[in-house]
Amino acid sequence: MQVLLINGSPHQYGCTHTALREIAAQLESEGIDSQELHIGSGPIYPCTACGGCAQTGYCVFTSDPVNQAIELMHKVDALIVGSPVHYAAPNGSLCAFLDRMFFRKNKSYAYKPAAAVVSCRRGGASAAFDRLNKYFTISGMPVVSSQYWNSVHGNTPAEVKRDLEGMQTMRTLARNMAWLLKCIEAGKDKVPFPTHETHVATNYIR
Repeated sequence: MQVLLINGSPHQYGCTHTALREIAAQLESEGIDSQELHIGSGPIYPCTACGGCAQTGYCVFTSDPVNQAIELMHKVDALIVGSPVHYAAPNGSLCAFLDRMFFRKNKSYAYKPAAAVVSCRRGGASAAFDRLNKYFTISGMPVVSSQYWNSVHGNTPAEVKRDLEGMQTMRTLARNMAWLLKCIEAGKDKVPFPTHETHVATNYIR
C-alpha cells in the first residue's frame, strides 16, 4: 500500500515538508509506503474549464506536475495534501494545482482515503484546512482524522519540530490512515463499494 504526499509549499524542504516527513516516518513504521510530490516553485496554470481533460483524463497544460499527480493517483491507495497557510487559505498555486488535478478526474479517486495538513506561523490554519478538505468530500474520498485539526505551527522547520502537539497530531494521522488502509484491504473481497445513483445536478436558477 502506498500514500501520495503532495507538498503544496513553494519551499520544497520547509515547514510543510517537515510535517509530511513526520507522517511518512510513521506510515513506514506501520508498513505503509509513501511518496512525496513537490508542486514546485514555478508558475501553475489555473483550470480554464476547457474540457480537454474529459477526453484524455489528463490536463492539457503540461509544464507543471499536475499530470504526474494524476498518474500517481491511479496507482496509490491514499492521498495527503500539505500546504502552508497564506491569508487563512492554502497556497494559491496549490489550489490551482488541485483544481486541475480534481476537475473531471476525481471519480477515479473515490474511496481512496485522504487528509489535509496545514502549516502556519500563527493563525488561519482551520480555514485553510477546511478549504482543502472540500476537494475530498466532493470526490467520495473518506477523510481521515487525527487527535486535533491537522496543523503544525512554526516559522522554520526547527520551530515546527518543537511544536510537540503538532508533531504528535501528524503521527496520529498517519496511524489512523494506516489503520483505515488495512481495514479497506482486509474487506476488499468481502464488502463491495457502495452502489451509485445516477448523478442529479440541480441548478438554482430556473
